[in-house]
Amino acid sequence: MQSQNKYIGDDKFTKLLEHYQCPAELPLIKLRFAGAICSPNLDLRPTDVISSLWPQNQQPRLQTKEEAELFFKFFMGLWDEIFEQVKLNKIELPPFKIKNEQDLISTCAGRRELVENGWLEGFWGGCENIQCPSYIAQILDSLADLAALYGQLSTRNLKNSEFDNLVKTVNHTDKMVNRSIAFIIENYVLPRFEKIQSKTN
Repeated sequence: MQSQNKYIGDDKFTKLLEHYQCPAELPLIKLRFAGAICSPNLDLRPTDVISSLWPQNQQPRLQTKEEAELFFKFFMGLWDEIFEQVKLNKIELPPFKIKNEQDLISTCAGRRELVENGWLEGFWGGCENIQCPSYIAQILDSLADLAALYGQLSTRNLKNSEFDNLVKTVNHTDKMVNRSIAFIIENYVLPRFEKIQSKTN
């Protein structure tokens, strides 16, 4: 079952990430947790995913037992929060606001990170080969393609006449990503949710 740790909220958690010099930002962490919760790799544990947020051998050095307990309590609070969102099939990309070309570039670059190093990285859980139904594998491939599309948009030289259409493209791509994740959760994750709960045991 879940650890039942209460999430401290986005603002406080962001300060926690800054304190421990975590290179991953909160939206990416949320999506990586979501992908990991949905992963068919049942050996993947929350502690593995938490450690993956820092480069190898650069994880925080927790000085005391009390600090370590608080550290994992706060992270497990977020894990439980995302766990409930998966259970309700409420995982989505965060909303965006694009006012100019620079916003478009940074949003698309961020979207690629969220899909590629967030959701997909969490789902694969450090494994190169995971057994899953072919239709799920196809959707995962399509998500990788959508991440690549965000990347292409982030490096495109824009013309003023293209701006509105490209914003619409980002919005449409977001919808495709959200629908793909929702489909995986609805048809692959929720039917085996009891096994998934064992990850937090």
